[in-house]
Amino acid sequence: MRAIDLTHTIAPGMPVYPGTEPPVLSPGSTYARDGFRETRLTLFSHTGTHMDAPAHLFPDRTALDALPASQFCGSALVVDCTDAPEGGRIGLERIARQREQADRADFLLLRTGWDARWGTPAYFGEYPVITEEFADYLLATRKKGVGLDVIGIDPIADANLSLHRRLLSQADFVIIENLCNLGACGEGLFSFFALPLKFADSDGAPVRALALLPEES
Repeated sequence: MRAIDLTHTIAPGMPVYPGTEPPVLSPGSTYARDGFRETRLTLFSHTGTHMDAPAHLFPDRTALDALPASQFCGSALVVDCTDAPEGGRIGLERIARQREQADRADFLLLRTGWDARWGTPAYFGEYPVITEEFADYLLATRKKGVGLDVIGIDPIADANLSLHRRLLSQADFVIIENLCNLGACGEGLFSFFALPLKFADSDGAPVRALALLPEES
């Protein structure tokens, strides 16, 4: 199997959602002083490639640590949205050519190509987002989650986080944001893992996201 890393590296100065403090990686122990190295990590739960839980917005909904591990893995399909215009909407017509596979997938991963802007001010621009109809399809087909290569499933201007609320209020569903390298995953179904850091009552957490594909012949 080939493992494709779909995860941005957590590092000082990395992009974070506007208003969020960037991560701090500082020496906890050093070779010179302690004979070993250990790093102190200070970061918000929605830093980098991360997962949103229903508890992100709703106090009576499920936290990540309360979800079964099976929620974080399954079959996935990349939906090519790279020609979607800035500020545009991603509708169900995007999956028409792959509808049978899309219906079967546990996760849909939307490739806008926006990850190429990671580390630049343009990353916080008018990235395309899904329609309400697309969000309803994700719930109707009982997806485990949706993934995106942008900073959020809602436009940054939507302070109400309308799509987050639509998806997270109704089901044990997860949203994975800030993915990368989706173009390397091909056009068919593959095995997908997005494993969040497990801490108590987690509203969200950084993940290591991987695609597993057969070896190329």
